Amino acid sequence: MTRMTILTEADLRALVPLDLAAVDCVENAFHALATKAVVMPPILRLDIPEHRGEVDVKTAYVPGLDGFAIKISPGFFDNPMLGLPSTNGLMVLLSATTGVVQALLLDNGYLTDVRTAAAGAVAARHVSRPDASVAAIFGAGMQATLQLEALCLVRPIREARIWGRDSEKAEAAARSLTAKFGFPVRAERDAQRAVDGAHVIVTTTPAETPILQAAWLQPGQHLTAMGSDAEHKNEIEPAAIARASLYVADSLKQTRRLGELHHAIEAGSIAADADFAELGQIIAGQRQGRTDANQITIVDLTGTGIQDTAIATLAFARAQERGKGTTFES
Repeated sequence: MTRMTILTEADLRALVPLDLAAVDCVENAFHALATKAVVMPPILRLDIPEHRGEVDVKTAYVPGLDGFAIKISPGFFDNPMLGLPSTNGLMVLLSATTGVVQALLLDNGYLTDVRTAAAGAVAARHVSRPDASVAAIFGAGMQATLQLEALCLVRPIREARIWGRDSEKAEAAARSLTAKFGFPVRAERDAQRAVDGAHVIVTTTPAETPILQAAWLQPGQHLTAMGSDAEHKNEIEPAAIARASLYVADSLKQTRRLGELHHAIEAGSIAADADFAELGQIIAGQRQGRTDANQITIVDLTGTGIQDTAIATLAFARAQERGKGTTFES
């Protein structure tokens, strides 16, 4: 007899809020990627260009964990015009011992949102200046909001700027975030002005041509780029990678193929075999992170299957502890 638990989005929102525990969960996943024999195959990707749609399938096995997740993650970027969210999806958690399905996590992309925001916090915690207090967020959607919320967990943010292609949406986001966090968040129509004087910059868009120029970056700034999770996406001018004092990948093998690094290599700014640190290596103390308050640092987050396995495992463990979800026996 086998048992499978179904967890709805409402269940998962109650079980896994965006908090320091979620940040630590994702940080531990990056640490494992650097220190354990993790099996993480390349992302399986399906494009549906007629509807600006893309579907990614990600997974990873982590030695020592009882289960592993397989995530199906659609992103359809015209959905807001239909009154639907851009992202959706679900995760399946299977036993690492038997392959039996343990849980079906019908999160509609919620766990992906949380683990992505948590990864931004991990990047800031380990690479940005500890006193970073001014944030600039590129994008005005759900992930932009969550990235700012996650930043506030690890850095003393007291001011933020929001830039988005849709200025009305950015204005609305700024008003909402000011009310939520209690510090001033202003919408900035000029992208360069949004960057000027910021300590931490986070790009959260599906842009296919750069929205942030290398020349705008100033000494001491940290940039987390998390929108370029496909070969055709490019938020950062390729020259920025060469200009940075420190470039860090979530997975170097992956960012060479589809991250901001991929575009820097194509542009000839960076050698294809250039060696860079991974975030997990910095967390584990294997590679050096920021060494100077004036360094310009960039973390390239393309999204890894190990993050999905980590957050799904956390959700299932909490569901079992609290008796949540609907369980079926067969």
